[in-house]
Amino acid sequence: MTLPLLDLVRIRTVLLDGAMGTELMARGLPQGTAPEAWNVERPGLVKEIHGEYFAAGADVVSTNSFGGNALKLAGHGLGGRTYELNLAAARLAREIAPAGRYVAGSMGPTGKFLKPQGEFTEEDFAAAYAEQARGLADGGADVLLVETQYDLREALAAVRGVRSVSSLPVFVTMTFNAFPRGYFTLMGDTVVKSAAELEKEGVGAVGANCTLNSEQMVGCVRALRASTDLPIIAQANAGQPVIGQDGRVGYSQGLEDYVRFVPEIVRAGAGLVGGCCGTNPAFIRAMARIIKKERS
Repeated sequence: MTLPLLDLVRIRTVLLDGAMGTELMARGLPQGTAPEAWNVERPGLVKEIHGEYFAAGADVVSTNSFGGNALKLAGHGLGGRTYELNLAAARLAREIAPAGRYVAGSMGPTGKFLKPQGEFTEEDFAAAYAEQARGLADGGADVLLVETQYDLREALAAVRGVRSVSSLPVFVTMTFNAFPRGYFTLMGDTVVKSAAELEKEGVGAVGANCTLNSEQMVGCVRALRASTDLPIIAQANAGQPVIGQDGRVGYSQGLEDYVRFVPEIVRAGAGLVGGCCGTNPAFIRAMARIIKKERS
């Protein structure tokens, strides 16, 4: 019988996967296409990516549903297919997952703003996330990962939306920028405030992903560890995006430079570690070796 993921975190460091979008683009995803559409149009390629991450040593893969909420999908004319695309996303990951491995239902930001900066209410956001969560839960996700959140109010609305339709554990990662005064989201939310509010909401784990490179992530994890007793998630970018002469997007932090900070991220307190933009199965394979060495 497979342990619940939160029980596994108490025993050892859990390895997450790396970027999905980077891998889809490498396989020809056209610019401007909703990645979630490939869950039904090119399911074999999506499963192939999940399979490569599992083969690299990931304990958990995230579904191809980062932009799968109704508000974001509506921009591609797919808002009415929210449940279908998320159900397919979770089923693909579940089908390829080896015994004893896990599927996290990825739920990224809406890309919209709440009032007064935008036109949406917290109830609008909660409803959008609820529909997405329903599909991911029905498709077999083990946990729901509300990720890359730049507004704490949106993150909390997402948690409430998820809770209205599912009893699965909810993990939340905010995306912070590094400043001399500490780490802040785009909307000015601090690590301390974010951790406290999310813990009060009863989430299973909190953390940071995207924006920061692996060196910067060390300090962010330390700040999180000082702010909460919850398990901490860390998924750093491979540096900053760089546009090459051929127009392709690369990242400023190479594999060796990226992974040399992984032991510090773990020692700083991260219990679930993976990669974000610019990382791929090779990064996860290298991280698996490092984490195994740290365990021993």
